[in-house]
This record gives sequence, C-alpha cells and structure tokens, in this order.
Amino acid sequence: MRTARHALILGGFTAFGPLAVDMYLPALPSMATDLRTGDATLQITLAAFVVGLGLGQLVIGPLSDAFGRRRPLLAGVAVFIAASVVCTVSPSIEVLIAARVVQAFGAAAGMVIARAAVRDLYSGVAMARFFSMLMLVTGLAPILAPVIGGQLLAIASWRGIFAALTVFGGVLLVVAAFVLPETLPSRLRKPARPGAIVRTYGTLLRDRVFVGYALAGGLAFAALFSYISNSSFVLQEVYGLSPQQYSLVFGTGGLGLVLAGQVNGRIVGRVPQRTLLRIGLVAGAAGSLGLVAATALDLGLTGVLPPLFLAVSSIGMIMPNATSLALADHPDTAGTASALLGVVQFSSGGVASALAGIVGGASALPMAAIMTAFGVLALLSFAVLTRRRVRPVQQYATAQA
Repeated sequence: MRTARHALILGGFTAFGPLAVDMYLPALPSMATDLRTGDATLQITLAAFVVGLGLGQLVIGPLSDAFGRRRPLLAGVAVFIAASVVCTVSPSIEVLIAARVVQAFGAAAGMVIARAAVRDLYSGVAMARFFSMLMLVTGLAPILAPVIGGQLLAIASWRGIFAALTVFGGVLLVVAAFVLPETLPSRLRKPARPGAIVRTYGTLLRDRVFVGYALAGGLAFAALFSYISNSSFVLQEVYGLSPQQYSLVFGTGGLGLVLAGQVNGRIVGRVPQRTLLRIGLVAGAAGSLGLVAATALDLGLTGVLPPLFLAVSSIGMIMPNATSLALADHPDTAGTASALLGVVQFSSGGVASALAGIVGGASALPMAAIMTAFGVLALLSFAVLTRRRVRPVQQYATAQA
C-alpha cells in the first residue's frame, strides 16, 4: 500500500508535462484560427514548453539536492498554477508562448523531484519495478489528456483546457502540502554552491555509461515527441479524423505504452535490465521504420496505425530501464542526475518539435522519417556508450575460469 501510494502521488507530479503537452493537442487547428497564426508558429508553444521543461529541471534538480524535495516542489507547483491562468486568458500567440515557458518551469519541479524521490526511496531492481509501476500512472496521462481535451472542446474553447490544467495544479498543490513526505533527510543534502553544482554536472557528463543511458532514453523520447508534435495535424488533416477520433487513436498508443511498462515491471529481475532496454529500443526503431514504409507506400490509415502503435508502446519499456540504469550509480546526487536526464529528454524533444514544425504536417512521411532518425540514434547510443569496459585483470580471470 505504501508503494502504491508513492506511485499515485509521484505519478501525479510526473504527469504535469504530458498533461500540459497532450491535453491541448486536439485544439491546435482551432487555436491557429482563433489566434490568427499559422500551424508552424503555433507549434512553437510545444517547443517552448519542452525546452523550458528541460532548462527548469537543470535548475530545480540541484536545488532539491540542497533544500530537500518538498520546498522546491511546492514553489514549482505554485508557478505552474499562475502560468496556467495566464495561458487561459492569453490574448495573442506571443503571450501564450511566454506563459508556456513559465508553465514549463513549474512543471519541471514535479517531474525532476518525482524521479529523485524514487531514487531516495528505492534502489536496484526495486527501483526499476517502481519506475514501471509509475508508467501505469504517468501512462494514463497521454491516454486521458487528449480524450479530456477533445471532450472539453465540445463544451468550451481551447481556453477551457488551460483552465482545467489550472485546477489540476491546484489539486496537486494541496497534495504536496499535506500528503507528500520529505524523502531526502537533512544529513544527505548538498550545499547549493554554484561551483559544486557545476562540478557535479561535469562529473555526470564525463560518465560515459550515464551519458549513454541518458541519450538512449532522451533520443527515444524525442522520437515519441516527433509524433506528439505532428500527430494532431497529420491524423486530422491528412487522414481526416475528427478531434474525438484523434484523441481515441492517441489514447490507444498511450494504452500500449502502459501495457509495455507493466510487462516490464513483471519480468525485470528475471530478465536483465539491459536486455529489456535493448528490446524496447529495437522495437521503437522497427516501429518507426515500419511507419516510413507504410507512408511511402501510401497504405492509408490501416497501414500506418500498427507500426505507430509499436513505436509508441516501446517507450513503456525504454524509459523505466533507461532511467533506473542511469540513476543507479548516483544515489548521492539523485536530484542533479535526474535533472540532467530531464534536460536530455526534453531538449531532444524540443529539437524534435521544432523539426516537426519546419517539415509541416502535409504528409505523414516527414514525421515518420524524424521518428526513425531519433529511434536509430537512441539504439546506437545504447550500443556504443553503455557497454562497460572489462579491465585486463577481469579479462584474465574470465579466461582462467
């Protein structure tokens, strides 16, 4: 029950990002009309949020190592609520973009501190299983967010979606204030000196294995975000789906992601984490390549959906293992390591979103090509960087055995 309670609470905070991104996707075409801007300009609101999410984690992660998890979390949630109110009443695309950046900084607190709190509470296989359990909660966000957004559009404008995000932030603020315990004892906190923070980031960046796992997860996330950024336009304008139909298709992919995460949680420990991560990365790259083939051969929606489902579902196996393996060797700087993971993920996602805006949504092929490029790079990062070197003494001992 304690583990389930942790998963529910921390899952709510990690859902900040997916909800703030996915809930308004069905509204993008109508927002472009209402704000009198183009599709590419409107997609900047996605890119700005993702980049802000990465940079916010870069700041908040070390602060959570210095001041504990609760205080930075409470401040971040309050910022998220205030920025969501501004998004709701934004009179122009420029104001909306600025508000989205601030909103992302608030959301970053929930996401980076949730990962750090998991590392505070668990280790080894237990940590991997908890991250898989977390996928059950956080995976519901991409399933429910576009569905909720599509239904809200039936009774309100896109502004109602941001009003709903404001309410969600308020609920989580109450939870953080009265329910969430502090997971980092005072004796384990690190001084918030700029020099020490920079040195810690430098140490992490020189850790080849950590960087390999971070890139594997981050680039796989970028492949997913290529789909998130362009799917609304591709599925609605190219394949003619309604906002409600689009939300159901999008949610089906999220369901696959949740199921993959739960399968991972069941078998981790019996199957090595590296093997599970490799399976997920291969599945993601294969799904993206299948999507390229389906769009190039013009197989229509029925040909596009199966490989798309595989590519999206693979994230449920990639992220728990990549995150757990990356954090495993850094228990003393979990907040900073978690922040760097978030920076890699969401900076890569911001690049993917920007590329999606440049190539446009007139065809599904550019989206599929971008997904494939990121998926293949994620697999290469894992294969090249995460293999631990065997020292000569170890090699000799192995040969003697």
